[in-house]
Amino acid sequence: EVKLVESGGGLVQAGGSLRLSCVASGFISDERAIGWFRQAPGKEREGVSCISTSDGYTYYTDSVKGRFAISSDNRKNTVYLQMNDLKPEDTAVYTCAYGDLYRCVQIIKGHYYGMDSWGKGTLVTVSS
Repeated sequence: EVKLVESGGGLVQAGGSLRLSCVASGFISDERAIGWFRQAPGKEREGVSCISTSDGYTYYTDSVKGRFAISSDNRKNTVYLQMNDLKPEDTAVYTCAYGDLYRCVQIIKGHYYGMDSWGKGTLVTVSS
């Protein structure tokens, strides 16, 4: 079973930056993905970004393209989400998850799919 622990959330002003980290433990298979998801109070969870565990392929939801970047450090079993030019609407609990790459991308596209393992989340608050 894969365990995921997030860190890096905090309070920033609009236009600022944060880098979130997701440290994974357990056996990480090829042809899978780590994804970042977020949920604001009273809102549905939405997919933010996915990265392939095989070749580094990445995918982003439209609202963060050009502002956020997902990356991985395989030696540290860590996936990062660099968030730049943060906006108040980015405020949410950010959670990482491990699962199928196709399903991760489909979640970003608005379809309902599950992931295998979830972290507990880290809060990002962006003030205006």
